Amino acid sequence: MSIGASSLASPTLAGLFWPSKDDVRFAALRAVVLAVVGSALLTLSAKVQVPFYPVPMTMQTLVVLVIGATYGSRLGVATVALYLAQGAAGLPVFANTPPLPAGLGYFAGPTGGFLLGFLASALVMGVMAEKGWDRSLARVIVMMTIGHAVIFAFGLGWLSMWMPVLKAWAVGAAPFIAATVVKTALAVALMQAGWTVARRSAR
Repeated sequence: MSIGASSLASPTLAGLFWPSKDDVRFAALRAVVLAVVGSALLTLSAKVQVPFYPVPMTMQTLVVLVIGATYGSRLGVATVALYLAQGAAGLPVFANTPPLPAGLGYFAGPTGGFLLGFLASALVMGVMAEKGWDRSLARVIVMMTIGHAVIFAFGLGWLSMWMPVLKAWAVGAAPFIAATVVKTALAVALMQAGWTVARRSAR
């Protein structure tokens, strides 16, 4: 299906490729489908570990950023909230469950701050995307860098309640800097590819 040039005014890629309608039932079904698909992608990204130095990386923060930027603030936050609710209910959706048990107690562990950071980052990414930050290379680089910074801010803030700040940095951030740079670049590439397809379809 060809996308009209005027459709590029849509604030997000999800709204562009699958527009919502005034029909309440359609809009609700669309939101549910997108949220379920997004939460499934988050689960998959948490389970797949990619060999990397100095530690293996998951693709979870990349998926959080892309979901927020693609879905927008409301649906992006709702999708991440659904994922977190699944973990709180005991489903093994997080990176190290099993062997660790999921459930509400998981959020009290050392990685709980990063999980809350997912919500905050999805919100920030959604708001920035709705303002058009995801459409130019320079802005999307800044946008995705901010998204990762938000996740780390929440994660390190929580870790610093468990241990000294320098140790929190050493165990919660320093080993993941290189991987974060790579995932930021991948997120930028995905958003640029999405908008390239959208613009070509509008011709």
